[in-house]
Amino acid sequence: MLKGTRDGILKKVQPTSIHGQISWDVYFTDVEDPDGQINVARVGPEAVIGHNLEPGDRIQVEYVVGVAIRVTRL
Repeated sequence: MLKGTRDGILKKVQPTSIHGQISWDVYFTDVEDPDGQINVARVGPEAVIGHNLEPGDRIQVEYVVGVAIRVTRL
């Protein structure tokens, strides 16, 4: 996917530190298959629109060249 979005159901957000820089691992499933395969998008906290994400929220993950660049709560 060069550029596009995927809608999903948030399962969890896990902060992770890589060499002291905080990133968030956003775990989600496809809206069409909420009990299916879990996908992970790693983004910086500044790329999450609406920092109050809760499991079960519907989200949209924006990709450029196959890399997640933004997560938005719908």
